[in-house]
Amino acid sequence: MSSNLSSSPNLNLPALSNNLSKETSPYLLQHAHNPVHWQAWSNEIFTLAQQHNKPILLSIGYAACHWCHVMERESFEQEEVGAYMNAHFINVKVDREERPDVDHIYMDALQAMTGSGGWPLNIFLLPDGKPFYGGTYFPPIKMPQRASWMEVLRGVKEAYENNIDQLQQQANQLTQHIVGTNMVAKNFTQDTNEVIATKDEVALLAQRILQSADTQWGGFGNAPKFPQTFCLQMLLRNYAIHKDDASVVHAIRSIDKMIQGGIYDHVGGGFSRYSTDAQWQAPHFEKMLYDNALLLGILSEAYQITHKEIYRKVIDQTFDFLQRELFNGEGAYYAALDADSEGVEGKFYTWSYEEIKNSIPFDHDFLTTFCTYYQVSKEGNWEHTNILWTQDEIEKGFSEKWVEAKNYLLAQRSLRIRPALDHKIILSWNNLMISALCKCYAALGNENYKNRAIENMHWIENNFMDHSASYLFHANTNGDKKIVAFLDDYASLIKAYIDLQEITGDLSYLHKAKKWVGYVLENFIDEELTFFYYTPKYQTDIIVRKKETYDGAQPSGNAMMCWNLNYLGNIFQQSTWTTQAQKMISLMRKMILQYPSSFAFWGQSFAHMAMDQKELVGVGPHCEDYRKQVLAPFLPFKSIILTPQEEATILSTKGRYSIDNQYYICNNNTCLPPISQLSDILALI
Repeated sequence: MSSNLSSSPNLNLPALSNNLSKETSPYLLQHAHNPVHWQAWSNEIFTLAQQHNKPILLSIGYAACHWCHVMERESFEQEEVGAYMNAHFINVKVDREERPDVDHIYMDALQAMTGSGGWPLNIFLLPDGKPFYGGTYFPPIKMPQRASWMEVLRGVKEAYENNIDQLQQQANQLTQHIVGTNMVAKNFTQDTNEVIATKDEVALLAQRILQSADTQWGGFGNAPKFPQTFCLQMLLRNYAIHKDDASVVHAIRSIDKMIQGGIYDHVGGGFSRYSTDAQWQAPHFEKMLYDNALLLGILSEAYQITHKEIYRKVIDQTFDFLQRELFNGEGAYYAALDADSEGVEGKFYTWSYEEIKNSIPFDHDFLTTFCTYYQVSKEGNWEHTNILWTQDEIEKGFSEKWVEAKNYLLAQRSLRIRPALDHKIILSWNNLMISALCKCYAALGNENYKNRAIENMHWIENNFMDHSASYLFHANTNGDKKIVAFLDDYASLIKAYIDLQEITGDLSYLHKAKKWVGYVLENFIDEELTFFYYTPKYQTDIIVRKKETYDGAQPSGNAMMCWNLNYLGNIFQQSTWTTQAQKMISLMRKMILQYPSSFAFWGQSFAHMAMDQKELVGVGPHCEDYRKQVLAPFLPFKSIILTPQEEATILSTKGRYSIDNQYYICNNNTCLPPISQLSDILALI
């Protein structure tokens, strides 16, 4: 990417046009008929910007984004606005789910400029790709403290033509800031002689997470309120170590309040992305695969601890939603459902009193009780319509007659115009789904969950690898694979293989996990051989290789790789892997301890290292006898290898073959004498 700017545009260049109709991303295709001459992200956009001597307008969003749709209607569909954008900018559209690497870079820049971020992300770049100005949603008419879109465009055009030196200086500073974010972990080193993690520090993590707990409505902080599943998992791990009542009480309270709230779809199952209020009543109605996968995981862990039947029912109903509305029919899952239908947010999911009255063919007394329970009124409980939610006991809404009533509503709802489906199949999100299905199987023992996890992995192996199976792709849309996989794609795949082995005993999954760890170490490792870049070394169309360490709505790739290296290093006796994982935790230690809510998946590796990894090994014809029983309890610090035959490369299985029902508990490369009683096994792990 050259940084040279010519003094004037080349007037002999051919005119541009909107080329998004060639793309497969549903989000990009939504903009394919705008009068804006949108280009897809590629190396060519920088060449175009230099040839035309125009700044790049980069607009990033995703198919289920409500405010992206609003800005499209108000601005990008308007001929006058499109003509101005075409005359003065190279206009580029990016699907943040298809290109998270691009989104990460420019979201960091926006947050450095404004202190906040979000989507749509509209950011202006020099022709070399360096950012100099940006924002999120801009209205068509000026609002208090928010310029109109046309004002922004005119201001940027004038600055580019008259103050290019100042813009270059600002762009260089922002780019250096982005590079500097890769150094965050280095600023928090410790002496290598110190203990990496202790049980008391796990308790400290939980205490600090609980400082922001909403003890009335569950969750953390105020509106908007996100599920924050990793924080809930850390509380459950602290409970597993210390039997801390405060941790488990708040985790269960949070789960229950989400199930009661409108963030949970009481009619069709599944969870929306977040709640716009502190009570979980009014969701942002988009439904994402990764959110539902992560929530299935925490629900499964909560069931393992409490055995509350309501959690089984919510797991089953959420899975039914995923199969009905996001399953591709062959083994994989689509990305998301839109928040909007017919141009109105939540219209598909909300109800008038009359609609409910006419849909449920039960007597008036039941209808009155039903509406009271779900806060339904003739006036509406949200923007003159009704969101089903409750503050009463959850179990009532899942009794037989109530489920029947909601099935009538589901049938009626199916006749409405549906929200748009984002039919991208994203590798990392499907990997999270596989891990979730493994947890569902472990908790509930339902063979269907195990079979669906195996089926999902089979689809991934057949549809995400290149023809030589030497690398992976990030997304598959209608069979089109053109974006190479990122760190979290590989890290979550390795984790999914690990989880699949534990529920099946198929050791080939561990060997596949080991193979991809080697690939990540070769293609993503940083210069200090410790952390990993988000993009592979052979990718060339970005200005900076980022190292992501923050756990956001999904776990960071580095946090997952730390967990993978520690787990597989123990299984395969690869001391360099366990040492690297320990070094990663050591360098992240102060960040984890000071900001545990932002590094809560890291916290799980931290807790593992504080506890040591207990390995249950059983080799022989009876290896399946106890699998369900040892998977069922909440034992987050165990690993399981129950397999019919010894495996030479997995040393803990060597010499362990037994025709009798004998098992071994191994810790730190040392195995205890064999045991055969299930009660003894559970006590030791």
